[in-house]
Amino acid sequence: MQVMQKADVAEQVMVILAEQAMVERSDVSPDQSLADLGLDSMGVVEVIFAVEEAFGIDVPFNANAPEKSDFDVSSVASVIATVETLVAQKSGR
Repeated sequence: MQVMQKADVAEQVMVILAEQAMVERSDVSPDQSLADLGLDSMGVVEVIFAVEEAFGIDVPFNANAPEKSDFDVSSVASVIATVETLVAQKSGR
């Protein structure tokens, strides 16, 4: 299995976010919040499902209490950082 590079993870996360927000990939940048992209709580849940499927990981997120989750959805950068960590843990690095 090929190990994903951080740049690959970041790009794939931004592609997922763009798809879920129904915007162009070029309209997504790390300094944006998910709300900036127009993603509401249901959109965030869809992003999480897409991330889990794309990377084969389990995302520690409780939609009923997002503030108590270990998955920070406050910004694009925080989502990328958390996914990078989960992917690294999965690959044993």
